[in-house]
Amino acid sequence: MNEHSMLNTGAVDTEEVLPDLINLRTMIVNLQMVGSPGSGDWVLVDTGIGNFEGSIAEAAEKRFGRPPVSIVLTHGHFDHVGNVKELADRWGVPVYAHELELPYLTGREDYPPGDPSVGGGLMARLAPMYPNRAIDLGSRIHPLPMDGTVPGLPEWRWIPTPGHSPGHISLFRERDRTLIAGDAIITVQQESALAVISQEKELHGPPMYFTPDWDAARESVRRLEALNPALAVTGHGVPMSGDELSVSLKRLARDFDELAVPEQGRYVEENQKQ
Repeated sequence: MNEHSMLNTGAVDTEEVLPDLINLRTMIVNLQMVGSPGSGDWVLVDTGIGNFEGSIAEAAEKRFGRPPVSIVLTHGHFDHVGNVKELADRWGVPVYAHELELPYLTGREDYPPGDPSVGGGLMARLAPMYPNRAIDLGSRIHPLPMDGTVPGLPEWRWIPTPGHSPGHISLFRERDRTLIAGDAIITVQQESALAVISQEKELHGPPMYFTPDWDAARESVRRLEALNPALAVTGHGVPMSGDELSVSLKRLARDFDELAVPEQGRYVEENQKQ
């Protein structure tokens, strides 16, 4: 992996992870710009926390000089769709998500509320305050193609990684085994405010307070581990690669119940009853 170069684009931190993969951080969550400047199309993956529309659009203009061909959502939680309406309207582009996420993106169904009883940290205790209401993207939103292709990114394919949400997806490029994982795995202990502030790198399962299906989450981690990714860019935390990623992901897949599933909580108990 190339040595990272850090750019400061107003209110977002912008990191060149690969020549055609840019990671942007809006407060506590990441989004990605995928594509090479000056050569072909590019796609925005997720849109971060709200009120960063201008900063994201400015970063895109500086790098590409043109809008993306589409916006792809790993899932519809508030911290990944915070600017999607504004950016889709600003650029006039379609938005794609897994068909099982569409109820949450067309105003038909709300996500389950956050669970404050898991993880033991401040970010978890604040979970009931996080928005869980559906948004309505109207005619902008479309289901991803069922064949696994990603509109605008011919080298990439989307992979179902449910658990954190019913239609959560990750993106994978076989050529260099690059993974955009969304929240299926993350590289920071998201339940802890101190860990989030310091961005201490450590591989974890999905954020505990917003994950309602731990059985599906476990299988999703095992599916990602089987890909043997060389680089992972996640929805929270910093990129991880090489042996650090390989060893950590194998351990997480093997010991998922011990490392990722909370000992108690609303959704753990619901899973046990099923």
